[in-house]
Order: sequence, then C-alpha cells, then structure tokens
Amino acid sequence: MTALAPTTPWVAGKKDDYRVCGVTTLKVDMHTERLIIANAVMAVVTLLLGGIAALLIALTRWQAIHLLDAKWFYSLLTIHGIDMLVAWIVFFEMAGLHFGSTALLNARHAAPKLAWFGFILMVIGGLMVNVVVLLDANSIVTFTAYVPMKAHPLFYLSYILFAVGALLQVITFFINIVVAKREKRFEGSLPLAAFGLMTAAILAVYTLLQGAAAIVPAFFWSLGMIANYDPGIYRNFFWGFGHPAQQVNLAAMVAIWYMLAQMTLGIRPLNEKFSRLAFILYLFFINLGSAHHLLVDPGMTFAWKAVNTSYAMYLAVLGSMMHAFSIPAAMEVAQRAKGFTKGLFGWLRNAPWGEPGFGGLVMSMILFGWIGGVTGVTIGTEQINMLAHNTLRLPGHFHATVVGGTTTAFMAFTYYVIPLIFRKELKLKKWAQWQPYVFGGGTALVSLGMITSGLQGVARRNWDITFAGVVPGTVDLTLAIFGIGAIIAVIGGIMYLTVVLVSVFTGPRMEAGQMLLIGGSENPLLESTKLTDEQMEHPKNQPKGTLVLVFAFLAWFAIYYLSNWWLLGRTWFIR
Repeated sequence: MTALAPTTPWVAGKKDDYRVCGVTTLKVDMHTERLIIANAVMAVVTLLLGGIAALLIALTRWQAIHLLDAKWFYSLLTIHGIDMLVAWIVFFEMAGLHFGSTALLNARHAAPKLAWFGFILMVIGGLMVNVVVLLDANSIVTFTAYVPMKAHPLFYLSYILFAVGALLQVITFFINIVVAKREKRFEGSLPLAAFGLMTAAILAVYTLLQGAAAIVPAFFWSLGMIANYDPGIYRNFFWGFGHPAQQVNLAAMVAIWYMLAQMTLGIRPLNEKFSRLAFILYLFFINLGSAHHLLVDPGMTFAWKAVNTSYAMYLAVLGSMMHAFSIPAAMEVAQRAKGFTKGLFGWLRNAPWGEPGFGGLVMSMILFGWIGGVTGVTIGTEQINMLAHNTLRLPGHFHATVVGGTTTAFMAFTYYVIPLIFRKELKLKKWAQWQPYVFGGGTALVSLGMITSGLQGVARRNWDITFAGVVPGTVDLTLAIFGIGAIIAVIGGIMYLTVVLVSVFTGPRMEAGQMLLIGGSENPLLESTKLTDEQMEHPKNQPKGTLVLVFAFLAWFAIYYLSNWWLLGRTWFIR
C-alpha cells in the first residue's frame, strides 16, 4: 500500500476530477468512487438484516427446533425475501453499474446528482419497508405480497421509492455510456464486462417498469382510491418483476465472473463475439423463465403457458452454457500458457485456490450451474412444475442461484473493491481465503436439504409442516441437512461481514500496491493483455480439460432431468 494518489480535473477549471489506479491503470472518477462506496455500504447493511432473518427462519423450518411462533416467522420471511432477493443485490449492482460505465471506460460520471438522488430514494425505501413489516401486522404479506392480501400503504410506497431510485441510478449508467462515447473515452464496442453490465441494465429497466405496473395500482388500492384490484393481473405483472430481477443478477454475476477470472488468472476471452452473443440471448429469451411461477395459476391460458415453456426458453439456457464453457476454457488456456500443461487438469490443480476471488468464482459457478441451473430448467417444464412449484424444491433452486451463485460472486468481488475503491488494506486475509468455501459449502447443504425435502412433499412458506400429517419421517433428516447448512452459511456470512467491517473501519486510507490479495505480487489483470494469439491457439494450450468437464455436466444434467420425468411417471398410475 502507498500514499493516496493525487486527483486530476477532467477539464481544466472544473471540479469533477479523477485519480489513476496504480494497479489497474484505470481512471477512477471521484464521484463514481463515492457512489460505489455508498451503494456497497448499504448492500452490506441489508445483507446483515436479511442474514439475521435467514438464520431464524431456517431454525424454524428445521422442524426439530421450530424456533419462532407463526407471526415472527412470517414477518422475518417477508423481510428476508425483500432484503436478500432485492435490496442487497440491487445496491451491489448499482455499485457495479457506476464502475462499469465510468472506470472500465476511463470515463467521467456524467450525472452524479441524479445518481445520488436515486441512491437516497433507495435507502429510504429499503429501510422503510423493514420498519413497516416489523411494526404493522397487516404488512406481513411475504416478498410477493399477493393481492388480495392488503398491506399498509407505506409498504407499497417503500417498494415504489426503492424501484424509482434504482431506475434513476440505472438511467445514469446509460447517460455515462453515451457521454463516454461522445467524448471518445473508448473506441469500438464496449469492453466485454461493460457489455455484460449493459445487458443487466437493459433487463433492469424492463424489470422495474413491470414492478411499477404491479405495485403502483396496489398502492392506490391500499389507500382506497381503487375499489378492486384483479389478483390475476397483479400476479402477472409481479412476476414480470420478481423473477426478471434475478435475471438482472444473472447478467451482472456473469460479468463479474469474467472480471474475477481476469483479475485472478489473467484470462483473455477465447472469442468475445461468442460471449457477447450469449449475453444477447439473455435479452431476448431469459424472461420466459419467469413463467414457471405462474404455471400452476388457473388464470393463465393454455396458449400463454405453451409459449412460455416453449423451446425458446432453452435459448437462454444456451446462453448460460456458452458462458459456462467460455470462462473455464479461457481460464485453462491462460493457465496452460503459463506452463501448467500436465494432463487434463494440471492447470486446475495449479490454480490459485487460496485467492478469495478465484475460490469465490469457482464456488459461484458450481452452485449456480450444477445445482441451481439444472434444477431450474427441470422445474421450468410445465408437467414437473405442477408437482414441484409449491414445495421446498423451488426455494432450493433459487438459493443455489441467488445465494450460492450471485451472492458468492459479489462477496468475492468485494474483497478487491476494498483496496481498489475504498483504498483500505484488506484485513483478516486468512478469513477471506476460507470464506467462499464455508459460505458456498453451507449454501450447497441448504439447497440440497430443501430440494430433497421438497421431493418428499414439504411445502414452501409453511410455518408448520406437521398439520396435515402426510410428510414422511425421513424429512427430519433432510430438514436437518438444511438447518445445519444454514448455520454454516451464516458463519460464512459473518466471516464476510467481519472481514469487510474490520478492513473498512480500521487503518488509514492507502493506495493498493498489487492486484492479488494473497497469491503474490504479479498482476494477472495486466498480464492478460500480453496473451498473444499464438499462445491462445497453440495445440498444447487448448482447453481439453474444460471439454471433459462440459460433458460431465451434460451427463449430470441429463440424469437429473430424466430422473424427474421417471418420478413424474411414478406419480399417477393408469390402471
């Protein structure tokens, strides 16, 4: 770490200024730096609130403990859903959008006042909804807040303020891109990571507008200004918001995967057009996935369900599989170019497993793809969805994608934001090394415990599963796996928060001196620019090991998918 770098005005005589990062060599706009810090702090605050609720909910759904009474369970379930599925992730994504639209382009922030206004609205909305749910019993309506359940008007107003604030910050992303292009801060196409963030921003606009279509009428309905609100219309618009919000996470998470791989291994994408096409597939087809929340809804027509479960949905799956090949393959080529060419997996054995960015990247990809992706595609088919949707299998799926995939990736990226943006030394590095594996391992047990409990018929969202007397005794084992996994994941969350808080609040501000946090003094980010076409195309450097991993994944995918159809066939016998 070295003394703080001086700042330089973008234009002589103006207040807007930037600093040059000695590690990345990027120009960091000072408005951007402050916006990233503010959004990141609020992300951590909401993660803390949602994490506390997560532990208490898990210890209640673990039937052998059954900690909370029904009122507290549903209150915390509402808070947990909003804080973890929306607030923590969206605050973090806003930080990413500010970074992607300025620092990655060596450009200035063109609309800082609008961005700060949006941030303040998000803070008010994000905190207010927690208070409303805790103080008002009528606002215990869970994350979905399905009509005709009617919450306090301030509950809906909280959603609206948060969404409007997020939309304003997203708009500044587009303004920054346009201004950067006009001022010739970059030439040609956007860098790949910025392109991925652009995909997330476009999906965010669609998502937030759908959310407004659902929540704004609900707000006026709660005030008595609208007499009736059709529950079917609400559900349709809500799931145009609720599930696509996770698609925004997906695009942002993949962009961060590319950045983590470049920062820790020095990758160069094998084929940028290939990766960009995968992002474009998300734009056109990913939102069909949200239909699985409505396949059991009697209000939707057969034609609607047929379109939304059509083969077009698999084009979005194809996009994810393209990334799932492209990133590990680029990692393998980069490692082989360094001389790790022994056997199929010598490159993997010699990877920097102690570097938190690499550990987080690998855990995120495994949990997202091998558990979350496979289970998501399976329950996206209408016939299986009819049985699986209202069981714990569904939260088992999205805990693998959102918690195991997105949250693990965001946590890993935070460790690099601390020295590069906060300009603080990362403390408790041993904790940071182990944290992705502890958190990821716990999350894997949570998902598997939920999925196997759901397979035995345990319903989702139910405070007590014994009321009907139909669940088998074996669920005690699978719910114990879920509960133990939750405790381990919360320990991983505490490790993350401790590392972040100790690093941010102790020690002086200093410039970072190196890219890697643990693994040495080299700078993979800059080394990646030196990878030549000859090295990339050399026969010894081809990604043979990745190809084997891809076929192993496809085999697992086929086994799980076909097993579900076999189980479906065992459900209804024709005699």
